Amino acid sequence: MARITGVSVRQAGPYVKLAYFFTRRSIRRLTGRETERMIEPLQMYAHVPSLLKGYAKLEQATAKAHRLDKRLHALAELKAATLTQCEYCIDMGSQIARQWGLSDDELLALPNYRKSPLFSELDKLVLDYAVAMSRTPVEVTDDLVAKLREHLDDGQLIELTHHIALENMRGRFNLALGIGSAGFSEGMVCAIPTTTDRDD
Repeated sequence: MARITGVSVRQAGPYVKLAYFFTRRSIRRLTGRETERMIEPLQMYAHVPSLLKGYAKLEQATAKAHRLDKRLHALAELKAATLTQCEYCIDMGSQIARQWGLSDDELLALPNYRKSPLFSELDKLVLDYAVAMSRTPVEVTDDLVAKLREHLDDGQLIELTHHIALENMRGRFNLALGIGSAGFSEGMVCAIPTTTDRDD
């Protein structure tokens, strides 16, 4: 149960109503589903319209970034979501990952990805990066970045880093405010939350 009541459509001003409309449409396209609580994080941001505008622009810019392969994008974000244990992010991220071609078996194998034959060496490097970035303090090494750079150009590495950092921000925001699952993956397999990587 959320700790703060979000700004409803009825209470929202014209800009916020527009943001709600376009966000619903965007999430519906990404997930293939529409749920009652799908814009709950945005409804929290609507309490501070200047933050809502800034956050909306950040998400819009992120949605236009397509240098990184969708599979790698999905793996990185979903792994970060499982580490923050954000129910909303895992729920939505699992559904997006399915839409982008990941199998249920791959979603369930994320906690033990290092030992899984389902993931390529590049997949595992990307997942290692998500784990290292999501730790406090961050544990990214020069060696890990060098290995990633054998596969990714500078722009792709920046996108990957951005997706993981943004997912950590989303998760921590949602967790602090008590935002839970919105039902994107209802009746389907979801990735499993973890506090650490089990292969460590």
